[in-house]
Amino acid sequence: MEFTFAHNNFNVLNLEKSLAFYKEALNLTEVRRVEKPDFTLVYLGDGKTPHSLELTWLKDRKESYNLGENEFHLAFRVEDFDKAYELHKKMGCICYENKAMGIYFIADPDGYWLEIVPVRK
Repeated sequence: MEFTFAHNNFNVLNLEKSLAFYKEALNLTEVRRVEKPDFTLVYLGDGKTPHSLELTWLKDRKESYNLGENEFHLAFRVEDFDKAYELHKKMGCICYENKAMGIYFIADPDGYWLEIVPVRK
């Protein structure tokens, strides 16, 4: 039996705000959408890998999600680390830096952490 990754899910309070953030910050684009009366699922992809991020919008939810201590995250590799850092600094979304490891984290509109790592050659 063989298992492969399909997607990760984040629940979001404001779908349009989240879509704009993921486009600007990580250049993720919508690859599929499922509309239901009570919720919407939007799958985002990077255009290079089959993995996707599923954003779930529960239409009548008003309160923020409890993310605990935010010890879970998604990681993204980037070729031009310095350019990415400057973009995220300008966006004001950098929430943690580990200069010793050469990485940093950004937070999306709902507070989910996303790790940015340079491509190591």
